[in-house]
Amino acid sequence: MAKPTKKTQPTAKEAAILPFGRKNYLAFIIGLVVIVAGFIFLASGDTVFAPILLVVGYCVVIPVAILMGGKEEDGART
Repeated sequence: MAKPTKKTQPTAKEAAILPFGRKNYLAFIIGLVVIVAGFIFLASGDTVFAPILLVVGYCVVIPVAILMGGKEEDGART
């Protein structure tokens, strides 16, 4: 039988490191701006441009912000 491995708790410094970099947060903010603009157009009655902005914001920009390369430390991707 295999011995169970002991899980160690991350140190305070490791726990404080954010998983995303500056580019991720910038892309996320751009996605939020696109989504807010879509809702503003939707409220004004533009039924052509608003859904396009909302789909692009929710289905393109936000997933790209999440899936984009993370923060790099010591040349290694985390």
